[in-house]
Amino acid sequence: MTDVLDIAILGAGAMGSLFGGLLAEAGHRVTLVDIDEAHLNAIRAEGLRLSTDSGSRIVGNLRACRPEQAGPAPELLIIFTKTMHTEAALASGRHLLGPDTAVLSLQNGLGNVERIGRHVPHERIMVGMTTWPADKSAPGQVSSHGAGVIHMMSADGKPHGHLRRALEALNSAGLNSIADPDVWPAIWEKVAFNAAMNSLCALTRCAVGELANVPDGEALALKVVAEAAAVAGAEGNAFDEARVAGAVRFALVHHQAHKPSMLQDVLAGRKTEIEAINGAIAAAARKTGTAAPTIECLLQLVRLVDARGPS
Repeated sequence: MTDVLDIAILGAGAMGSLFGGLLAEAGHRVTLVDIDEAHLNAIRAEGLRLSTDSGSRIVGNLRACRPEQAGPAPELLIIFTKTMHTEAALASGRHLLGPDTAVLSLQNGLGNVERIGRHVPHERIMVGMTTWPADKSAPGQVSSHGAGVIHMMSADGKPHGHLRRALEALNSAGLNSIADPDVWPAIWEKVAFNAAMNSLCALTRCAVGELANVPDGEALALKVVAEAAAVAGAEGNAFDEARVAGAVRFALVHHQAHKPSMLQDVLAGRKTEIEAINGAIAAAARKTGTAAPTIECLLQLVRLVDARGPS
């Protein structure tokens, strides 16, 4: 029987709210922590409206609050903030980090363990990647259509008890989680996928399926994946390029209406996390002397969009 855990989600946007809602449905005590007052107020007033392949429903057994209002420290803290906001979020929510709190990062991009490690001992950090899609259509409303998985491990590589409990909790919510001692290539796979799909959707303002409107969309995405695979290999984290290319093609067909987080940021006038994705790959490419011209170009273009601000 799965233990019921006290869980806080730090960064309750589309992904954080999806995970929080599913975990609450599975019987865990969940607090969503964010600074989006409209989203928090909608959840407090009417619950979280969750739409998945299982149907639409209201999840009411959720607490939703700002970081300074959260507490006491949970058993498990799952971080979904953007990488650039990780340290500020942990600083404002430092009271969520109890002596026994385990922290799981399922964030996009690279560099998250290093940032969390400035606040939490390495042995209490777990890191992973997820392929679950999520969209926030309005305050208090989140949807996810299509399946996903989670690969995760302890940051120090040891089989701690909190890793087992976190896996059990996530699987009790149907989130298809596995312990993967070789998680870094999987994280690089996700970074490669996001470098392609997020940046292209952000720049074109296309939903995922619209990238397939002309052959150039798929071809450009696959070129990004190939460049990222070369960089990952040079870094010692070689991954299966064909598998990521297959994931891109699958998304173009099966996640057609999905708007990646970077596109959602552009549409909302928020700064994107391009630096933790394309920027991190470009930095690794320069360090290893690996060519990544498409990734570098997309990085520079999204930087221009970020600099423009709200339209």
